Amino acid sequence: MILVTAANGNQGKLLLPKLLAAGEPVRVVVQSTESAAALLSRGADEAVVGDLGDPRVRASVLEGVRAVYHVGPTLHPLERAMGMGLVDQAASAGVEHFVFSSVLHSIVTDLVQHEIKRDVEEHLLASDLEFTILQPSNYMLPLKLRPAFERSVFELSWSLERRQSLVDLDDVTTVVVKVLRNPEQHVGATYELVGPGRYAADDLRAVIERVTGRPIGLRQIDADQYANAWLGDRDPSTAPHQLAVLRSISARYSAHDFIGNPNVLTWLLGHEPNGFETFVRREWDSYQEAHR
Repeated sequence: MILVTAANGNQGKLLLPKLLAAGEPVRVVVQSTESAAALLSRGADEAVVGDLGDPRVRASVLEGVRAVYHVGPTLHPLERAMGMGLVDQAASAGVEHFVFSSVLHSIVTDLVQHEIKRDVEEHLLASDLEFTILQPSNYMLPLKLRPAFERSVFELSWSLERRQSLVDLDDVTTVVVKVLRNPEQHVGATYELVGPGRYAADDLRAVIERVTGRPIGLRQIDADQYANAWLGDRDPSTAPHQLAVLRSISARYSAHDFIGNPNVLTWLLGHEPNGFETFVRREWDSYQEAHR
């Protein structure tokens, strides 16, 4: 049995069908009965509704588990405690392989979420578990394309002049399956997962224009404006940790480029990773289909 945390998130939605297609039994952990029902309907063998901040939940979800794929819950204020606690419980439960989804350049500790993931990495290294650490670059996310598709404006919450390396989660989850299914080839490894290209905002805008065939504007927004897309109807004043994470991203990415190298991902995939244009074309086709 493989345990997947944050299973209804950006990675989990893509990872689950790939693991099931490979014949792997999967237990998922989610925070709502609605998410559990959705993932069970997509073929998950077991779904647990619970808070990984609770030690009793961590203990129960690890029973009979061979491998763990842990994705820290996005913007959760207890992400560090959850990650460390799950590592400790996995060691006690005799889990054979712990795969942790970290972040590219986790050593950059002026980014709040990076510091959290760096601490979980260090805790994992001290656990004596067999481990693999994956360090993806910034995700290519449909959420970031929504303003361009709906309002013909591309928005970034940092300096438009700074360059970014991105990665397609379709490639990331393909690597995750390989790592989980062939642990003997990957234990003890830390892999940077970075797609091709280094993009300033105007480079990204040009790609979206080419794919959609229409003019796309470009606008820098601040972290608090971007937070509205993440938080929905929730009052931002009730989410101080989330705002701190997003503000640290805006500050760092406005002061420095955030770039990496695609060689490791290319080697793991056995072919060139997807570029930003491939991602945008896929999302544009999906958007058009949904709005016919």
